[in-house]
Amino acid sequence: MLPRFFCSTPLAQGELQLLPAGAARHVQVLRLQPGDAIALFGGAEPGLQETSRPGGEFMATITHMGRSDVQVKIGQYQSVDLETQRAIHLAVGMPANDRMDWLVEKATELGVVSIQPLMTERSVLRLAGDRAAKKQAHWQAIVVAACEQCGRNRVPLVHGVMPLERWLAALGSNAVSQGNATAAVGLGLRRLLLSLHADALSLRDMQGDCDAAVFLSGPEGGLSAGEEAAALAAGFAPMSLGPRVLRAETAALAALTLLAS
Repeated sequence: MLPRFFCSTPLAQGELQLLPAGAARHVQVLRLQPGDAIALFGGAEPGLQETSRPGGEFMATITHMGRSDVQVKIGQYQSVDLETQRAIHLAVGMPANDRMDWLVEKATELGVVSIQPLMTERSVLRLAGDRAAKKQAHWQAIVVAACEQCGRNRVPLVHGVMPLERWLAALGSNAVSQGNATAAVGLGLRRLLLSLHADALSLRDMQGDCDAAVFLSGPEGGLSAGEEAAALAAGFAPMSLGPRVLRAETAALAALTLLAS
C-alpha cells in the first residue's frame, strides 16, 4: 500500500503541485525522495468532499523535496470508496483524558461519517472558547491521520463542542451546521440512543431499515435521567448493547461496529 496523504487543495491529473504544509511535513518525516510514488485524497475540507469524485484518490509522484516544501506531479485518478453502507453520525458525551482521542481515531477507522462532541451533566471534560476550538482542531487532525492509515478517502467532520441540550434543540430544526454546509438530521436520519432503559431494544437485533442514523452515547456515568428523557422527547429510540456496563468509549465503538456492519 502506497503512503497516503490528505490534501486539502484541489487535485487535477497532470498538474505539478506543492503539498499543503501538513502533508509535506509527513512526507519529510517518512524520508521519501523524488521519484517515490504516493497517493493523495481529499481536495476539499473534511466533510465536504466533491460529489463528482466520491471516495477517490490520485496517484502522484514526488518531483522535488525542499527544506520545507514538497512538490508532486498528480497522476491517475482512481475511484476507490471504502465507506460503509449505512452512514452513521456519532454524538458522544466526551470521555476524559486521552480516551476521546482514542475514540475519535477508532470511530474514524470503523467508518463514522461525523462526530459531535457533547458536554453533558456528568461530563468530566468541560470545554469552551479557544480551548474547545483547539480540541476540535486536534480531533480533526486525528481523523485525517486515521483516514491516511486505514484507506478511507472521505474525511469525517468533527463538529464544534456543544452542550447536549443545545444540540438536541438544533435537531428540532432538522439541521446541524457543518462549517459551510448543512447536513440534514431530521426525517431521513434515524435517531438512536444508547440506554439502560427497560424498554430498550437490542442494537444487535436492529433490522437494516435505514441507510443513515445519528447515534447518541453518554459520557462516563451515562446521561442523567433528565437528559435521557429529553433525548427520548426529541425522537431518539432507546437501544441496548446487552447486560454488561461498558466504558463510555467502548460502548460508542461497539454500537458503531454493529450499526456500520
